[in-house]
Amino acid sequence: MPVDVLVGLQWGDEGKGKIVDVLAPTYDVVARFQGGPNAGHTLTFDGIKHVLHQVPSGIFHPHIINVVGNGVVLDPVVFRVELQKLTDRGVDWAKNLYISKKAQLILPSHRALDRILEEARGGGKIGSTLKGIGPTYQDKIGRTGLRVGDILLADFQDRYNEAVARHATLASFHGQQLDIEQAEADFFSAVDFLRTLQLADTEYLLNDLLRQGKQILAEGAQGSLLDIDFGTYPFVTSSSTVVAGACTGLGIAPRHIDKVYGISKAYCTRVGSGPFPTELHDEVGEQIRAAGREFGATTGRPRRCGWIDLPALRYSIMLNGVTEIHLMKADVLDEFDEIRICTHYQNPEGEETNQLPDLGDLQTMKPVYTSLPGWKVNLQQINSADALPKELKDYVQFLEAQLEVPISIVSVGPDRVSTLHMAETVA
Repeated sequence: MPVDVLVGLQWGDEGKGKIVDVLAPTYDVVARFQGGPNAGHTLTFDGIKHVLHQVPSGIFHPHIINVVGNGVVLDPVVFRVELQKLTDRGVDWAKNLYISKKAQLILPSHRALDRILEEARGGGKIGSTLKGIGPTYQDKIGRTGLRVGDILLADFQDRYNEAVARHATLASFHGQQLDIEQAEADFFSAVDFLRTLQLADTEYLLNDLLRQGKQILAEGAQGSLLDIDFGTYPFVTSSSTVVAGACTGLGIAPRHIDKVYGISKAYCTRVGSGPFPTELHDEVGEQIRAAGREFGATTGRPRRCGWIDLPALRYSIMLNGVTEIHLMKADVLDEFDEIRICTHYQNPEGEETNQLPDLGDLQTMKPVYTSLPGWKVNLQQINSADALPKELKDYVQFLEAQLEVPISIVSVGPDRVSTLHMAETVA
């Protein structure tokens, strides 16, 4: 059986967790392939909001095997807290959760370094979540990192001490100390807890499941425009957030990839620094933020808000080979008389392009908009795609024509039941 992949098409926060939760019942396995506790996947059902950071979003379905892949960077302290919250809510995760021995460990010194390095950037801050993600991936690429499997070794403490010594030296270059003594106590307690879980060579596990005919959904974190290679560098995350990252982050061959679900909001948001061509600095942007409750699930930071950006979406669709789009949070635009869509960019010379340029050129681009009438309907009261207002159907058709990819799902509210399948409509 093939592997289907779910990726964000914008700067993250598109609603991937909800879609994984909705799609999960049709899969045997949900596998997270990159990122760490900088991600916040929000799921809402039965009137209760759940936020996952490192645990795959299939964990609420008891029949599903959940895998934390080798491409993930894992903070044992955050992981333990997540699992405890799941236990408190009656979720029995113990039998169907596996963690790759090759996943990198986030150490207390990584988190300290993240803060020190971000402060050292002064006015050029990246907008880090300060969760230790960047320094951990730096150690991974520098071949000095510690992996989950290392906690099973007799000399783990020595390896840990060597890593912290290196980090202390780096901190001293910036005239600072790590100050992690208190955090270390929580870390080693969480490591003891981590040793009790199912630590596995998950690349073998996943390929064995494929041979058994099991259906796998690969779950990405962040968004394609934050990809370390193809995002708005240097204002990006530290991992491969596109479909290719699923292969290296799980140990599966490209030939197994089938469907690619691209997740996009009906508008656009961004957290942290970096270019954002359609960002709104007016009351319209504030209205979108308020209606969408646009505050980071991990950091609580207010998200920057703007209209949907088609050049950026075309770019992400190209990189990922998207086969269908899921359009999220359409209900946030319920009150607008008109909906604006950025179809092109215009450079200072007046030339237009529908491609996403590199950072230097992107910062000089102005969005070129077209407008469609708003629907002025409370979408959260609609439970059938056939019942959607004509104006929203027109909006969906316009996006499909521009992006040349079908929109198969439109989300009209936070709950899992507010997810409308479009196959039988918009014709």
